[in-house]
Amino acid sequence: MEARPRPDLFTLRNRTGLEIGITNYGGIVTALRVPDREGRFDDIVLGFDTADSYFGPHPYFGGIIGRYANRIARGRFRLDGREHVLACNDGENHLHGGSRGFDRVFWSAEPRSAHGSSLVLRRTSEDGEEGYPGKLDCEVTYTLTEANELRIDYTASTDRPTLVNLTHHSYFNLTGCRGSDVLGHQLFVDADAFLPVDEGLIPTGETREVTGTPFDFREPMRIGARIDSADPQLARGKGYDHNFCLRRRGADPATPSLAARLVEPGSGRVMEVLTTEPGLQVYAGGALDGSIVGKGGRPCGRHAGLCLETQHFPDSPNQPGFPSARLDPGQRYRSVTIYRFSTTA
Repeated sequence: MEARPRPDLFTLRNRTGLEIGITNYGGIVTALRVPDREGRFDDIVLGFDTADSYFGPHPYFGGIIGRYANRIARGRFRLDGREHVLACNDGENHLHGGSRGFDRVFWSAEPRSAHGSSLVLRRTSEDGEEGYPGKLDCEVTYTLTEANELRIDYTASTDRPTLVNLTHHSYFNLTGCRGSDVLGHQLFVDADAFLPVDEGLIPTGETREVTGTPFDFREPMRIGARIDSADPQLARGKGYDHNFCLRRRGADPATPSLAARLVEPGSGRVMEVLTTEPGLQVYAGGALDGSIVGKGGRPCGRHAGLCLETQHFPDSPNQPGFPSARLDPGQRYRSVTIYRFSTTA
C-alpha cells in the first residue's frame, strides 16, 4: 500500500502579530491567532493539534469546501438538458462537494509576499470527479494583510459547463477555544431574509423575511438568545444552520461588502465578514456532540464554534429563483471573502 504523503504546514504572520497556520491538505486553516483587548493572542478556530489528525473524521474543520458548498437535493441536477448524478454523502443529499471534497485532497502550495503574507493553493478537479461535469482549474489565495484581515480570493475556470461554489469552513470561537461555547457571542447579519429548509436541510424554495423570527440579526443579538425558541426551522437545523440572503450594499458586485459582525464581549474580539457572495450560511455547531476531541484534548461539544460560510445559495442548481452557480468555458469564477479582526474598548 502506497504511503500517504504528510501534509505541509505554512505560517503567515503580519507586523501586528496575527498568525495563521495553513496546510496544503484541504487548504485547511489549522490555527488563527488574534489578540484580545489586552493584547493576548489566542487561537480562535476549532481543529486539531497535529496536521495528520485532519486525515481522520471531522466536521470540515477549516477546509476549502467545493466544488459546491452546502447541499444539493438528492445529489442530482440538470445542466443543458442533461442530468448529472453526484455522490450522496448526507443521507439522500449531496453535501460540500461529496465523499471526497476539496477539503480531502492535496493542493499545490506557493508562498508569496508581494501584497501581504500570502499562500496560493492550486488544484485541478477532473471531469467527473464526484459526478461533476467539466475539468475545473481552481486557485485559492489566503492573504494576511497588515490591516489585520484574512483575505481569501477564489478563482476557477472550466472546459465544460459546470457548477462552482467555493467557501471556507472554519469554526470560529472568539473566546480562544478555551472550552466555552459561542452562545454568548453577539452576531449581526446584514440580511432581510433567510431560506427555510425541509427535514433534509434543503431549501424549500421560499425566501422568508426575518422580521419577527429568531433569524433577525439586523441588530446585534446573542447567538443563544433565541436558539432554543419553539420554531420548526431551529428544530430542523439543531439551532442555526441556514442561508441568509445578504443585502449586498454597494454598486460594484466585485467589491466585498459587510455581511456579518461577530463580537465576543469577554475578550473584546471582533470579527467582521465581508464578501462578494449573495449568501451567508450561519451554522452554530448544533450537530457537534463531543465525540471529536480537538486542540488541547478538549471535546468539541454542541455550539463549540460558529461557521460563517460565504456562498451561493444551497441547492441553487435545482432552484430557478436562486442566483446561478453555473460556470461556462471562457468565463472566470471569482469570489472574495475577508475576515477582519479588531477589538472593542
